[in-house]
Amino acid sequence: MDFSALELARIQFAFVVSAHIIFPAFTIGLASYLAVLEGLHMWTGREVYARIFEFWKHIFAVVFGMGVVSGIVMSYQFGTNWAVFSDRAGPIIGPLMGYEVLSAFFLEAGFLGILLFGRKRVSPKIYMGATLMVAIGTFASAFWILSVNSWMQTPQGYSINEVGQFVPEDWIKIVFNPSFPYRLTHMLLAAYLTTALVVAATAAWQLLRGVRDEAARVMLRMAIGMLIVVAPLQILAGDAHGLNTLEHQPAKIAAMEGHWETKAGAGLILFGLPDDQAEETRFKIEIPYASALILTHSLDGEVPGLGDFPANERPPMEIVFWSFRVMVGLGFAMLGLGAWGGYLMWRKRIASTRSFHWATLMMGPAGFAAVLAGWITTEVGRQPWTIYGLMRTDESASTLDAATVSASLTAFVIVYFCLFGAGTVYVLRLMHRGPANPVPLENTPTHAAGRAAPIQDVTTDEKEAHE
Repeated sequence: MDFSALELARIQFAFVVSAHIIFPAFTIGLASYLAVLEGLHMWTGREVYARIFEFWKHIFAVVFGMGVVSGIVMSYQFGTNWAVFSDRAGPIIGPLMGYEVLSAFFLEAGFLGILLFGRKRVSPKIYMGATLMVAIGTFASAFWILSVNSWMQTPQGYSINEVGQFVPEDWIKIVFNPSFPYRLTHMLLAAYLTTALVVAATAAWQLLRGVRDEAARVMLRMAIGMLIVVAPLQILAGDAHGLNTLEHQPAKIAAMEGHWETKAGAGLILFGLPDDQAEETRFKIEIPYASALILTHSLDGEVPGLGDFPANERPPMEIVFWSFRVMVGLGFAMLGLGAWGGYLMWRKRIASTRSFHWATLMMGPAGFAAVLAGWITTEVGRQPWTIYGLMRTDESASTLDAATVSASLTAFVIVYFCLFGAGTVYVLRLMHRGPANPVPLENTPTHAAGRAAPIQDVTTDEKEAHE
């Protein structure tokens, strides 16, 4: 296939950032979950919270390591494939990335050693504090990275010097740019949903296997409780984010909605086949006035059409249209799963309803898929700009030939699938084993023969008594 160096550089960055984002999307939520578990263990003294903590602590360590490696590789690409962007935006992007390393990564890495190996070496309060510091570090990391990305989406607080560089004028405006609060909230909630779904799927798998252990039931109830709270909040946050995007990036909204013509009272296109060449969306199935109502909170509000923008300033609707619908569809599926689980908890049947366990298991990867779809919507929808409205993507690339970029892309694909594939398989094996039959861990009781007893023929009342 005859790709240009620019196209290959874009494919490479898309591949690397997609491989990276799934790790912090998991560790952000998992670090907070560990802090909650340790707090509950200290407060209640229940051994089950300590066992669940030890189980997820080891998974967190593996995923954190993969996230660090993939993140370092991603940052190097700014200097190799995107040298012009690095030169012009470096005075702003560089310090923000440096703040992330100093305030977030060092905090996480510094206290991670205590989290992993300090259970018997420090007091419970210090151990709890270290767990909190790791959780705060993951939040700080998301804070700075989302600030960088948001500034590229809605730049402010800068000036351009005589050599064309973006230089800071007001750091408060740079960090807290117009889209930053919405993106940060949206990403953090996505991370919590991703973690909740993985925890719930792991618990459901243990119950489907017939493992009779309190830890699986506790994990399932905690994860579904998180879904019940966070899924509706994410939908509200997504609505607010959409309104902000309409104000600052109307072309992206037009691509997401599938509209080519600006019109008042536009309908919500549920399904359609956008055609960028013909500039139309075929076979539309839409709800009248719904798009205008959602975006403008008015039945006759005006919704932008992509055809009103210059052809060289439009994002590719065919990609953005579908990635947005994947993200939204999965979000409502999470809402439905949480509602179903809440009903089963109310009826005290959540640990015995196998159809719900299968549905929960199938939804386990949904958080990762939604995060990837969301990032595709955000980044492809920003095109053709690297810094929105100011610096185009084709102006940002290094002067490399296609063969050079192709070689590095091939190497990345091979190494990533081998390295992170092995890591993912190892994590899945840990999840398969579950907290019910762990290897001997420090300061935690173990079951006889290292395995939990399988569920035997017991009555429903006995099952609920164990809940």
